[in-house]
Amino acid sequence: MVGKLGQEIGKTGPFDSLEQEVFLNVMRTADRLARGATATLKSADLSGTQYNVLRILRGVGPAGISCQEIANRMITRDPDLTRLLDRLEKRGLVTRQRQEDDRRVVKARITESGLGLLSQLDQPIREMHWRALGHLGHERLSEFLQLLERAREPHDAEGATSGAEGL
Repeated sequence: MVGKLGQEIGKTGPFDSLEQEVFLNVMRTADRLARGATATLKSADLSGTQYNVLRILRGVGPAGISCQEIANRMITRDPDLTRLLDRLEKRGLVTRQRQEDDRRVVKARITESGLGLLSQLDQPIREMHWRALGHLGHERLSEFLQLLERAREPHDAEGATSGAEGL
């Protein structure tokens, strides 16, 4: 019997394993949820990773944070964080400054313009989250959260970004 995902993607036979079917369902769901985020951020001419960086910078406050630490905190990795920060700096949303005590370290800070832009996006983002997942209710969302965290545990423990071989 072919499940809902199998029907959606035109699969005629069973998946190789339950793990494969769940893995592909997670990827399909992440893609659908990301589309909603992309549409919400489009009005601000921001990508999801740019928004993520601005949120990180707002969270750390005026002291700023090193580029390496930004990379460690990002939801999805961006292989070219420097170029991403270049674009945000060109728009006046962030500033960067090389540290006097260690010239290898560059700290990024959010600007007032960046804070203003995030402030304008706060409510639309909350509404997008509600539209995307609110139908599940609090109890199911809590269970889902626990399952997602458990699924990531072995990968977080090894610091791995692998595990996507043989999709």
